[in-house]
Amino acid sequence: MGLKSRVPCVLRPGFYSKGTHRPKPSMQQLALELAPPPPSLANFVAGRNGPALAAVRELVGASPLERFVYLWGTHGSGRTHLLRAAAAAAAQAGIASHYVEGGSLAAGELPASGFAAIDDVGRLDAEQQIALFDLYNRVRAEDGRLLIAGDRAPRDLALREDLRTRLGACVAFELHPLSDDEKAAALRGEAAARGLRLDDGVTAYLLSHVARDMNTLTAVLDALDRASLERQRALTVPFVRETVTAITAKAQETQRDAKE
Repeated sequence: MGLKSRVPCVLRPGFYSKGTHRPKPSMQQLALELAPPPPSLANFVAGRNGPALAAVRELVGASPLERFVYLWGTHGSGRTHLLRAAAAAAAQAGIASHYVEGGSLAAGELPASGFAAIDDVGRLDAEQQIALFDLYNRVRAEDGRLLIAGDRAPRDLALREDLRTRLGACVAFELHPLSDDEKAAALRGEAAARGLRLDDGVTAYLLSHVARDMNTLTAVLDALDRASLERQRALTVPFVRETVTAITAKAQETQRDAKE
């Protein structure tokens, strides 16, 4: 198994008829393709986080019912993806939009009439906590929108009491990391959308040898799809192992060269 399922008699870009030249794929180019795509609401794999995704979509929509949303979850649950994606979606909708990591928040830095995403609020120092408290009040007064994220529920944050009270008034959602089964199902879905079929061995290899966030897994799948098209190879475990090893090594070499 592990063979590609393709539409008969139709050549996709990268396929070559018999006897024509088949260029060898550039490992440099494939390594660059390992860079995860920019976070978007469309490429967020929700899993059990469907309600949170729906709330974020509404927040950046035309007329949100709720203008304050708080997301919390452990590392790998998708917090930063959703905040960056929401900021991008708001900007695309013509809303003044800002994404700020908690440790970088400055007093008076953000306007209150647009959309602001404040990540990792557990890292705020005393002055930054005052800045977020002030921003919250200004957003409420000026009909802005605020999306905030932390690694725990508002009541458990080591923040000043009045700020915890404000955060506790937000519509809050706990984000759950994808299980291995959910990641495997998502990978199979992404593969099917590309006209590929992943067998269980290939899926298991990717989950055990590649960074386990879905952005990276999807980027690796894109690179594998390109390599298999150019080399006319099925996505078998040996081919996947060979390609992932080669492009990872090339990516590491490129990073070392950039530092020198």
